[in-house]
Amino acid sequence: MTDTTFADLGLSDDILKAIDGLGYESPSPIQAQAIPHILQGKDIVGLSATGSGKTAAFTLPALQMIDLDQDVAQVLILSPTRELCMQVCEEVHRLGGKMKGLRAVPVYGGTPIDRQIMQLRKGAHIIVGTPGRLLDHLRRKTLKPSTIKLAILDEADRMLDMGFREDMEDLLGAMQDDHQTLFFSATMNKQVEKLIQRFGNEPQEVSIKGQTKTVSTVSQCYYEVRNRSKVEVLTRLLDLDTPRLAVIFCNTKRSVDECTEALTARGYTADKLHGDIGQQARERTTKRFREGKFDLLIATDVAARGLDIDDVEAVFNYDIPQDPEDYVHRIGRTGRAGREGRAVSFVFGRDIYRLQSIERYTKQHIKREKIPTQEQVEGVRADQLFELVQTRLEKEVNRSYRHYIDRLLDQGHTATDIAAGVFELLRESLGREGESIAEDSPDYKPGKQKKDRKDRRDRPERGERGERGERFNKRDRKGGKDQPRDPNMVTIFISLGKAASVRPADILGMFYGEGGIPDASVGRIQLFERHSLVDVNKDCADQLVDKLSNSKLRNQRFRIGLDRMG
Repeated sequence: MTDTTFADLGLSDDILKAIDGLGYESPSPIQAQAIPHILQGKDIVGLSATGSGKTAAFTLPALQMIDLDQDVAQVLILSPTRELCMQVCEEVHRLGGKMKGLRAVPVYGGTPIDRQIMQLRKGAHIIVGTPGRLLDHLRRKTLKPSTIKLAILDEADRMLDMGFREDMEDLLGAMQDDHQTLFFSATMNKQVEKLIQRFGNEPQEVSIKGQTKTVSTVSQCYYEVRNRSKVEVLTRLLDLDTPRLAVIFCNTKRSVDECTEALTARGYTADKLHGDIGQQARERTTKRFREGKFDLLIATDVAARGLDIDDVEAVFNYDIPQDPEDYVHRIGRTGRAGREGRAVSFVFGRDIYRLQSIERYTKQHIKREKIPTQEQVEGVRADQLFELVQTRLEKEVNRSYRHYIDRLLDQGHTATDIAAGVFELLRESLGREGESIAEDSPDYKPGKQKKDRKDRRDRPERGERGERGERFNKRDRKGGKDQPRDPNMVTIFISLGKAASVRPADILGMFYGEGGIPDASVGRIQLFERHSLVDVNKDCADQLVDKLSNSKLRNQRFRIGLDRMG
């Protein structure tokens, strides 16, 4: 397939012109294999990792199938997050740039639905949306499934993991039997298989298996560093090898806030993205970062799948992710379009086991590096300062300062002393004040340091239990002590977790508010990436499961029941 061109795939002249104008030379493997099947009207199952070009693989044939003379929705694309939804819609406009009158509309939660209703009533050939918001439009009859000829599920596995199964089934079930369906997924699991069996029409499988799950142009390394030393180590790395644009990933919103505040206080141009930031502000921040208005973007994984910026030179895993797949998505933000990138991870204590899981998953070795010293950083700054002054001297020097130099010479200062003083002032104005950290000591050993119980900032956050998730103990609402797990407690399973931005407060509010259970009925809460476990009093467990069976958490449907593993 290496000699295949876009013209060989049966695409129209308008689409080929758009492709040529964007500078694409040849189709990726997933595009070369999937596009002909789609144009023949076949359902397909596309198994391909992030960064393989799958968005264009379904967008190009979708554009060709549209009748621009009909002002009705003909293509429906389901995406798991609003970031990815916007990214796909932007790709539709780019690839369809030569199609006059093409209209594509993104619809997702977090923005006024009235504006979306107006856009849909004006007529949209392609609708790109998240399942929950699309279902809202279906119920309001602003989405008419009878006109949809092609339905595309982008990252089907991710949407199922996020609890969108029923929404997806309702949307697909509302369409005409003769519509074409494309299932794109990074992995094939039982949930994806069931969805395909129910709604697929003898789909053709297109599978692209890479030897590694990470980009070959990305160099990967890690530093063993305590939580309290992360900011200092991060700034040393940034000063030693300043990236043009860099993304710093944290596991929690609080960590994002603290890291952003620390970096801006040290003089770096930085901004942040996480779930508590409003949608318009997030879009504005992403746009400013893409335009290079600031250098460092600190974000949670909510942005990992939505950022589509070719110029990101480095990714820092300020917190190592729980899920190896999230690691792949994170570092996929750099090393794009053939450019070189680097991925740096900070680990400490039990994080090393997560790192080993990532290495097994990616089938790549991640090299350990030694933390740079303050002296190394100062040396680099001195070299930069020297080059700065040398460059200025090679140009025409402003002679208006000559009388100041003459006055200093008249006072008995030598030319060497004057130059040294100027260098010192420049260093102070341009440099950042570093700090000494325990890792600088030649006697420092991570294993011993981990046992130092006095260092509270290096402990996991309250209740955290390593890779198993974040564990929280619910305090008695009347001010009592933490409730231990006892025989009167049973464990409830909820099919939403940290990937859906679920917080302990969300669960508690739902249990006490909608569930109507007595005070002090909830014990520990454990948040995992894709699910949550909650200890509740066994006397009210059945009542709770029954009342919440049709509820939504963070505006998402979920499964709830007694934990079978408990």
